[in-house]
Amino acid sequence: MTIQPIDLTADPVRAAAVRTLLADAARVDGVDPFSEQFLLGLDDARRGHRHLVALDGDEVQGIAAGDGSSWELTVAPAHRRRGIGTALLEAVGGDDVWAHGNLPAARALAQGQGREMTRRLLVMAVEGDALRAAAGFTAPEGVEALDLPTAVERHGRDVVEEAWLEANNDAFSWHPEQGGWDRERLTRAQEVDWFAAEDVLFLWAEGEPELAGFHWTKWHTEEDPAFGEVYVVGLASGYRGRGLGGPLLQLGLEHMVSKGAGKVILYVEADNAPAVKVYEDLGFHVSEEHVVWSLG
Repeated sequence: MTIQPIDLTADPVRAAAVRTLLADAARVDGVDPFSEQFLLGLDDARRGHRHLVALDGDEVQGIAAGDGSSWELTVAPAHRRRGIGTALLEAVGGDDVWAHGNLPAARALAQGQGREMTRRLLVMAVEGDALRAAAGFTAPEGVEALDLPTAVERHGRDVVEEAWLEANNDAFSWHPEQGGWDRERLTRAQEVDWFAAEDVLFLWAEGEPELAGFHWTKWHTEEDPAFGEVYVVGLASGYRGRGLGGPLLQLGLEHMVSKGAGKVILYVEADNAPAVKVYEDLGFHVSEEHVVWSLG
């Protein structure tokens, strides 16, 4: 077995083999080993991801993918406990590594190499009656709810996307993945196959092309029945502290319930205690966790 750097965006045969490996790992582990951005990076050279592939002849036995700041990796279930995971972890050097699901084997591997858990990202879910109870949206005074197509028709795409970016980058200036977006990054985000413009919802100041906040929802069809996700929620800085956070969240929940969702999930940092408490009060519970392991 050797670890080789391979540009998977230029090698569709090996990229397909990696996708099969990832699907096998997800089926065995009960959690996807790669996040959406790293999956997209297998084909999209614009993301600039690096790929280290564990090969035995032509057989792909493991994969590590890096975006310049962190890595995600997994080993084919049939080839585990043979040192491949250790070899991949050593090959990524001192960069941070994500472990999706925080599974015992991943914890043991990371701790065995002296890594410490430095970030916990929770997946919280709400279902059934609790979801329907949380989804009662009423537009607050002075703002109106519009979806993306309606907002573009009314205000123009440039105005809408610039306001959307400003609110996003202000709300997530601290966030390593969601902050610092530009128009090109926003365009790329709308190119994914699951994107639907009507699932992006805004609160606008009545009579003004001024954005109060946005709720970008995501519809998951990889499971049956399909379910929804609170993908990104952000308030413009001038509208914080006005009691709009709850209605903005409920706007998206109501939209997803109207599409038939019986379950909605969201991602939240474990150390964001106020947000976790808000979600728990709405009926959300922790269903998964994803962690970053770092060298001291």
